[in-house]
Amino acid sequence: MAAYGPMLDALRGVRWSTRSAVAAAAPGVHRSRQRGTAGEFTEYRLYRQGDDPRALDWKLLARSDRAFVRLSEERALLPTWVVLDGSASMAFPEGGAAVSKWQLACALAVGLSAVAHASGDPVGVLVAHGQSLLRMPPRTRRGTIIEIARALDAILCGGDPSLAALVAQVPARVRCVILTDCLGDLDALIRQASVLVAGGAWVECVHVVAAAELTLPDAVYLARDPEHAERAQVLAPRAHAEYRARFAAFREDAAQRWRGSGAGYSEVVTNEAPARAVRRVVARTGV
Repeated sequence: MAAYGPMLDALRGVRWSTRSAVAAAAPGVHRSRQRGTAGEFTEYRLYRQGDDPRALDWKLLARSDRAFVRLSEERALLPTWVVLDGSASMAFPEGGAAVSKWQLACALAVGLSAVAHASGDPVGVLVAHGQSLLRMPPRTRRGTIIEIARALDAILCGGDPSLAALVAQVPARVRCVILTDCLGDLDALIRQASVLVAGGAWVECVHVVAAAELTLPDAVYLARDPEHAERAQVLAPRAHAEYRARFAAFREDAAQRWRGSGAGYSEVVTNEAPARAVRRVVARTGV
């Protein structure tokens, strides 16, 4: 948890509001689609037969001789699910001083969870890794962020789990942030995300990219698929330009497909400060 301290300090005071009203839910900080008379006052309306007499503004009635009720804007909680891709490719680059995609994903997950939690929303985490699954249902209690950080720090990336199957467990009408390198079951994942969006969820893909994937120094590389060891290819310096062009096209295509599904899309590179990336994602998806 100490490793996330500077990031969490930099995120103090950041709140994650919604762009539009949320469906009726437990009382919270977000503007609800439900209108009533017990929340935050917004306007008056002429009294109609069937209205609760307790909502009448008796002082206004005495002054104007007309009956008005006070309308209010209800406030609701927005459960937030943070879904992490723990497949083998997320461990790149392994060893050395460079930050891996998994390390950045964990920092982003903790940071985004902390901002949502500080905004009063329950936060939960789903992680697919190897043959295992981590599921922490949304909670608002104290210590939730510490529990999430400790659980993520204990995970080792591995295997080729289905992220789409994981997202299928996310209920409707929530905020769902998916942290992935988009190298797994992307087609099925985007289809499942579109189902969530159709059900009223706010979905955001945070595409985690390693800085080492963007620029290759002049050398000969053996590129191996970490999830399918039999897939390998030698990359000589003359092939680097083609690789960069194809990787750029892949990222652009992924961005367009995510946005076409109704979800949001943000790309974060491992050399970006996690707190800055969290603020950028929150600013893009909030009010």
